[in-house]
Amino acid sequence: MNAGASPRTDADPVVSLTDAVAALGARPVLRGIDLAVHRGEVVALLGANGSGKSTAVRAAIGQVPLTRGEVRLFGTPLRRFRAWSRVGYVPQRTTAAGGVPATVREVVSSGRLSRTRLGPLRKADREAVDRALEAVGLADRAKDSVNALSGGQHQRVLIARALAGEPELLIMDEPMAGVDLASQEVLAETLRAQVDAGATVLLVLHELGPLEPLIDRAVVLRDGCVAHDGPPPKAVGQHALPGHDHVHPHAAPENADPIRTGLLD
Repeated sequence: MNAGASPRTDADPVVSLTDAVAALGARPVLRGIDLAVHRGEVVALLGANGSGKSTAVRAAIGQVPLTRGEVRLFGTPLRRFRAWSRVGYVPQRTTAAGGVPATVREVVSSGRLSRTRLGPLRKADREAVDRALEAVGLADRAKDSVNALSGGQHQRVLIARALAGEPELLIMDEPMAGVDLASQEVLAETLRAQVDAGATVLLVLHELGPLEPLIDRAVVLRDGCVAHDGPPPKAVGQHALPGHDHVHPHAAPENADPIRTGLLD
C-alpha cells in the first residue's frame, strides 16, 4: 500500500465509477456519472438505447477508456487492478464461439483461464466447469458444438463461461436480450443461486422481467447522466421500461394533472 493511502476494506464498493466521462469517437456517451455497487448488491442499469448503459459497464472493466473520472474494482484503481479472476463478464449479444468451431464444454472451460494461467485444467477446474454447465441447464449439451445451439442457449453458454471462473462480481450486458422466456427463467434462477452464494451483480437491462425479484437498486441513465438511483420500478413489461410515460386517468381526480409514472419524467 502506498504511503498515505487509505486501506481497502469490505466497506469499499465492489464497483465504483466517479465523475466518469467517456466518448465513442467524437460523441460524448458518459457525462460525469457516479455509480457504486456494494458487496452482495444486485444493481440494474436501465435506460433508453444510447443512454450509456453498455458504455458504463464496459468502462468498468476497462474496455472503454475514461477521458475524466475514475473506476475502481474492489477498492483498487482500474489501472492497478490485476485480480481478474474475481470478475465474470457476460458481453452483449454475441455468439458463444465467435465463429470458431468449439464444443459447449470448451467454451465454458475458457472461463477458467484466468485461474489456470493458460495451463492445463486441473480437477478443481473441471469440477467448476461441470457446476457452471449444470447451473445453466446445459450439462447434457456439453459435447455439442455451440453452432448447434439456439440464441438462448448461446447466452446460457456465455453465462456459464463467466460462472466457471467462480467470480465474486458478475457484470452482465443485457443477458436477456433476444432470449426466449424459458431461457430467461433459467437464467433468472441461475442468477438467484449466485446471489444467494454472495455474488455481487451489475447488469444492463431493457426491462426487469423475471429478474425483477432479485434487483436491489435500479440506476437509470439518460443522455449519459444518472436520472434515477433507487428502488427499481415495480411494473413489468412495457411499464418497466425506463422513460415509459403512462397516463392513468382512473387514478387521478377530475381536473387534476395526469399522473406520470415514467422514471425519466
